Amino acid sequence: MSGQGRLGPPGNGGPGEGESGEARKLQEGRVARRKRRKGKGKAEARQGGRGSGAEGQPEPQRAKESAGLGAEAGVRAGPGEEGEGGGSVEEGARRIVRGDEGSAEAGKEAKGGNDGNEEWRARTGRREDARPSRAQEGEGEAWGRFARTGAALAVEVEGEAAAAREPAGRPAAGSALWRLPEELLLLICSYLDMRALGRLAQVCRWLRRFTSCDLLWRRIARASLNSGFTRLGTDLMASVPVKERVKVSQNWRLGRCREGILLKWRCSQMPWMQLEGDSLYISQANFILAYQFRPDGASLNRRPLGVFAGHDEDVCHFVLANSHIISAGGDGKIGVHKIHSTFAVKYSAHEQEVNCVDCKGGIIVSGSRDRTAKVWSLASGRLGQCLHTIQTEDRVWSIAISPLLSGQLMTHLGSDFPPGAGVLDLMYESPSTLLSCGYDTYVRYWDLRASVRKCVMEWEEPHDSTLYCLQTDGNHLLATGSSYYGVVRLWDRRQRACLHAFPLTSTPQSSPVYCLRFTTKHLYAALAYNLHILDFQNP
Repeated sequence: MSGQGRLGPPGNGGPGEGESGEARKLQEGRVARRKRRKGKGKAEARQGGRGSGAEGQPEPQRAKESAGLGAEAGVRAGPGEEGEGGGSVEEGARRIVRGDEGSAEAGKEAKGGNDGNEEWRARTGRREDARPSRAQEGEGEAWGRFARTGAALAVEVEGEAAAAREPAGRPAAGSALWRLPEELLLLICSYLDMRALGRLAQVCRWLRRFTSCDLLWRRIARASLNSGFTRLGTDLMASVPVKERVKVSQNWRLGRCREGILLKWRCSQMPWMQLEGDSLYISQANFILAYQFRPDGASLNRRPLGVFAGHDEDVCHFVLANSHIISAGGDGKIGVHKIHSTFAVKYSAHEQEVNCVDCKGGIIVSGSRDRTAKVWSLASGRLGQCLHTIQTEDRVWSIAISPLLSGQLMTHLGSDFPPGAGVLDLMYESPSTLLSCGYDTYVRYWDLRASVRKCVMEWEEPHDSTLYCLQTDGNHLLATGSSYYGVVRLWDRRQRACLHAFPLTSTPQSSPVYCLRFTTKHLYAALAYNLHILDFQNP
């Protein structure tokens, strides 16, 4: 309603042609006014041509009209109009106040004759020959209320802007939900799912802060993929907010990631790698190189932090334990390197290449192609001294030390493996549960408390290819690397089918995935020619 409507003749009381009137009603009003003019000549003469008709009305009514005119004048001078009013809602509100003052003094001005009326008309900002009709009076009152509401909203917005600069606190008034004790509110919110918590966080700043509490997201995180919680509830990444980890876990579930290459090498190799903090250790030929991750975790500093050498042939396997690197080489030797110094010891361990090695509690266990597994001590006084030799019936491809550290033969796993079903990777999750994979294209989950002859769960590689390595988050996520085209597969251990597959190579440079490791944000896969990364934090 930016324009002003044309008002009818003075003293007729008919509707104007503003935005509030309609064409049909305007025409009917004109016809009615023509009929009334014939019998009202004397009444119009007594009014003396004054457009307002103030003397013929009671003072309260004149005050009411004055207030309506003042409100209309204040609002019509809102934003976007030039001339009488000014340019803001606050100025319109001030004009309303002046209009009220003018209406209060209307009785006094009426006694002063024409001069008083002219002053009153100047206060309201109306023309001399313009008298408001009843419809226009109601419109003016409505606009006056709107102007007062606009001024109040302006003050409220200014208050909110000032509050935004202050720390978020619990609202003093509002929904009854806000006034509940925090312990009861935590209990109520603990029954909400991830989507409901996200919507509740959009209500206000205080609820956004409250719903970001780790206690509310812990239950959701334990049911998510790779959120940093083990099956027993142990938090492996306590320094990272649980809510942020749950957000990234949705990318793992949906398979959303960005692929890249961290390292390349010229000749074909069989690399192995380990992660520790912000460092990556990877074997290349007869060396072990240590690289440091950049803060984003998706790139490496090109210059290695350290180079650990000593083997005459390729490094087949290595582990990190007690700030040492224990390596197994194709030359039949075991190397012990101090990570933060130049200390290194190499000693002969087997007659043929050492395929695997593990270290826990100051004990080193190695497996070799010569069909033996040997136990060694990491103590400085007995380093290189064999404590025990275990004779096997076949080549030893993988080895893992039980967390119980019993040092005794407990059982033989499985009884119906086909010939050539060698186990290429093995890892313990707990003293009684472990995972294995190998040439028979299966990942098997063993629970020693249930059975040692048959696994309790198994997952089959869909393309019937050898599985070289596996890695688990200790809860629901399982990742495997296969021999054809460097395919990395993600599995949800609560279902049989593969969740997602990521082929990392093509036909010209087809390579198995020899080793893979992952964190809550990234997955690293080592192939024959390069080191790949799958970034799930920034897909």
